[in-house]
Amino acid sequence: MSLRFHEIAESRHRILNPLTENKLRQLGEICRITPATRHLDLACGKGEMLTLWSAQYGLQGVGVDISKVFLEAAQARADAQGVADRVRFVEADAATYVDEPQSYDIVSCIGATWIGDGLAGTLEIMRRPLRPDGIALVGECYWINPSPPEALTSLSVAENTFTSLAGTAARIEKAGFELLEMILASPDDWDRYVASQWWTLSDWLRDNPSDPEAAGIRTFLSRSRTSHLEYGRQYLGWGIFVVRPANDH
Repeated sequence: MSLRFHEIAESRHRILNPLTENKLRQLGEICRITPATRHLDLACGKGEMLTLWSAQYGLQGVGVDISKVFLEAAQARADAQGVADRVRFVEADAATYVDEPQSYDIVSCIGATWIGDGLAGTLEIMRRPLRPDGIALVGECYWINPSPPEALTSLSVAENTFTSLAGTAARIEKAGFELLEMILASPDDWDRYVASQWWTLSDWLRDNPSDPEAAGIRTFLSRSRTSHLEYGRQYLGWGIFVVRPANDH
């Protein structure tokens, strides 16, 4: 799906992943955040993680994303929550963004491991700005059950992109990180993220029937419904994994 389709489909979302606000708050508790915490969020979307945690704990952070639309929403949210003096947003490619090495207590990339061509490459990108004793938060899909070829096709996922939950832990370890904690999405979390986009897309199509992108949006909406109902709920899981560099790496 193109970036523009993401911007339309998620225009009513604050959290651009199958993650509830309650679980986002729980993740903040797990991360033991203090006002001294510095946080870099790569592919930050609308910046809800940074804004929420800055408002709750007083952390300072930087969010990086390629979408001007999402970053404008992130800035508006930070202004509304009174944390614009503690968080800032940068329009840049998270895959190539350069910041001061080993300067952040938390580095996150939630649901965008494409920036490193997969989990291992993304963890390597995250390692550079992370302090040696810091933690990384990576959001990644995994297979709940072995996926048939038709599920891969319907969900537009290349073979070997994801693995099982245990396999994901093994990939994290192989990349030189230790798995500390995790928060997993439930089927209902997936519904609220994916299915709630259908109404947004349907409204957009009704309001923009002659738009040049209408045909593409209509196709995407149809495929989203089918893939989620037929395969996504049964096979595809998602979680945020709390990790840190292994001592022996």
